[in-house]
Amino acid sequence: MDNAGNTVQNGFNSFLDYLPQLLLGIVLILVAWIVATLVAKAVSKGLKAIGIGKYFQKWGATNTEEQSHALIDTLSKVAYYLVWVLFLPGIFSTFGLDSIGQPIMNMIDTVLAFIPNIIAAGIVLVLGLFAAKLVKNLVYNVAVAANIDKHLAKLTGGETTDAEVKKNKGTLASVLANIVYFLIVIPIILVALEVLNINSIADPISSVLNTILSAIPNILVAVVLLIVGFAIAKFAGMILTDLLKSAGLNKYSSYLKKSSNMNLDLSKIAGQTVAVLIGLFFLVEALNALNLEMLNSILSVVIGYLPNVLFAAIIIGLGFVGGQMLSSAIKSTTGSMLAGMLIKYILIVFSIFMALDQLNFASAIVQAAFICIIGGLAVAFALSFGLGGREFAKKQLSRLDSKIDEEASKSNTKEID
Repeated sequence: MDNAGNTVQNGFNSFLDYLPQLLLGIVLILVAWIVATLVAKAVSKGLKAIGIGKYFQKWGATNTEEQSHALIDTLSKVAYYLVWVLFLPGIFSTFGLDSIGQPIMNMIDTVLAFIPNIIAAGIVLVLGLFAAKLVKNLVYNVAVAANIDKHLAKLTGGETTDAEVKKNKGTLASVLANIVYFLIVIPIILVALEVLNINSIADPISSVLNTILSAIPNILVAVVLLIVGFAIAKFAGMILTDLLKSAGLNKYSSYLKKSSNMNLDLSKIAGQTVAVLIGLFFLVEALNALNLEMLNSILSVVIGYLPNVLFAAIIIGLGFVGGQMLSSAIKSTTGSMLAGMLIKYILIVFSIFMALDQLNFASAIVQAAFICIIGGLAVAFALSFGLGGREFAKKQLSRLDSKIDEEASKSNTKEID
């Protein structure tokens, strides 16, 4: 009995010894609940009092007033639980549960120690974005005042009417302003990440942003090359078109119109072809500036093949024009439409085969087909003349024999005289 009584007495004494800690823990829980509730209500009422809901809708965080109130309630709950988190280490420590309270305390210490970095990064980001927005608005207004869209329309040959310019006003200005904004924001983000001092997150992002920044000069050079190349190509094409028109090149298009009912502006075609070639050369240089080796290799191969295409087009054009000219000449001199048509299509076929050979398009097959066609025509002519033209040949030989005899008799008569 004495042992049992001693056990009860010891337990009661232990409870009495622990009772102050228990009461203190309960008091801390009540204080935490009261403080958390007050903070939550203060946050909710404070945000509603300053009209933060309108700003949420303005920033795009919410769409309606009900959603704004719901977001404010969520923020107040976050504040409520944050207060509880701050009280938890003390509560657990009061109950003697240091093994649970200590990790939470360490986490809170880490977060509190990191708050200055977050504040500094936030200040850098806010100030940087504010400055970037100011520069963006400045660039946009200057570009709009300079009417840069109309100048671009003139350069590209687009619509420059007042209605069209008004419709597209600010398009290019907005693009330029956004580009400038982007170029300013990237370094600001890099600085903010460095201020945060979270290497595991900042290093990969910084590496990507540095890569983008290092590529920006090349991109600008490529853009300048494309703009200058486009302007030069258009200018050269216009000059060449006017020169060829004044030289009378378009008069040869009448032969094509007669043969195929195509009304072609040869001067314009030549000018546009030259413009495209110049544009391609500048495009290759722009790709060189961007170090895009694969695309550059593809375009280099295409440009290397272009002379063959040009020569092939010239050969076919000369074949059509020359065939029509010879056809017209033969028709006017001999009056034979069949002979003119035959000569024209023979020249066209020759030009097509020569063009295919120039393009290196299955050269062996093209040559074999050409030889077969020529051989077939020769055999057909020989057979037709041999089988169907015997009477004609007999008459021609008889006429030739009679003419020879007549010439011989005339010479004998002169000798006798």
